[in-house]
Amino acid sequence: MTSLPPAPPAFDARPLVEPVPRGAARAFVKELTRTGRLPGTPVATVVIFVVIGFVLLLMFGTVGIAILGAVFAAIGALFQGDFAALAGAAAVLVVPVLLFGGVAALVIVLGVRGNRARDERRYRLDRFARANGMSYVPRIDAPGLPGMIFSLGSSRNATDLVRGDRPRFVEFGNYEYTTGSGKEQQTHHWGYVAVKLDVPLPNIVLDATSNNSLFGSNLPAAFDKRQRLSLEGDFDRYFDLYCPAGYETDALYLFTPDIMARFIDHAAALDVEIVDDWLFLYGRREFSTTDPATWAWLFSVVGALLDKFAQWARWRDDRLAAISSSIPDGVGAGSATASAAGVAAAAASSVPFVAPLDALRPPPGVAPQGRRLRQRVPWPAIIVIGVFALFWILSQFGLLGAFVSTLFGR
Repeated sequence: MTSLPPAPPAFDARPLVEPVPRGAARAFVKELTRTGRLPGTPVATVVIFVVIGFVLLLMFGTVGIAILGAVFAAIGALFQGDFAALAGAAAVLVVPVLLFGGVAALVIVLGVRGNRARDERRYRLDRFARANGMSYVPRIDAPGLPGMIFSLGSSRNATDLVRGDRPRFVEFGNYEYTTGSGKEQQTHHWGYVAVKLDVPLPNIVLDATSNNSLFGSNLPAAFDKRQRLSLEGDFDRYFDLYCPAGYETDALYLFTPDIMARFIDHAAALDVEIVDDWLFLYGRREFSTTDPATWAWLFSVVGALLDKFAQWARWRDDRLAAISSSIPDGVGAGSATASAAGVAAAAASSVPFVAPLDALRPPPGVAPQGRRLRQRVPWPAIIVIGVFALFWILSQFGLLGAFVSTLFGR
């Protein structure tokens, strides 16, 4: 009798809310650091923070100068044995020392609490992953994923990854990257779900309309409008679908009415990208969290989509002609008919190597023109930002009134 595969564990959110045993979270993080799964805090980083703190202390202007002067006066009085002057210098130092000591103590307390909360978060997520037949990875720098958000900016890292590989590989994580520099530096935060597909598919983006802003899509890339494909029913109310030019029929094959209904019912709040043999779900919030409701929602989204990906595995790109290079000369468009006749002959002669009909299908893959969408420059947002920047510059130099008068001919 053939044994059935083990059933997946039921969703268990208890580790996210159960009390954490005293010292367990700290011990868990120490073990992560010891085994190299979590990088420790470099000594250089500690030294840098100490230096920065001293510099900030001196940057308090006259207060810093007064403190520094009192310190030198106290040292001089100590060496000279002038205890009256030493007492005077100490009196000057009492108030600022108490002030800065209190601030330092507050910073230390907040830092300790922050570290403790972060340790407990990692401990809970690891136990949650184990309880649901998955695994936990605390951090990966520059993850090598092909989605649109994973190649932008610098300081790219994914944190609190929860992974499973049954019935297919799925990864939940938080992701951030940095753009700009100086005062213009900005850190972008995302939550994502990565699902491994059976075969590479055309680059298709479902831009959810529910999370768009005044300037349009919240995605970090803008796509050529000529690649937008309108689908039947209410799908266009929830998503703007973009597919490479010439792949409209393929998109219709992949997004059948039943699959469209799954995305509308379960993933209408998320942006979706299909690229290579991956499907990504994006959101501008943390996905890997200690909130049971968030995990229940994400698990329901993935569960609703997983059983529909099997039909995507049958898709093939007819534009790929690589199969022709493996067929001998003289075998052309009539190969399917010839093979059908060969199968019948094989049945009579017991020849074991007649190619089945399915071998004549193109291999899994996507032609170059379908692998990536064409992007465009988001001119409306750039123009609006440029106008605001121009008015701010003119107002700073007192030229706004003259500019408005010139503009309206007054």
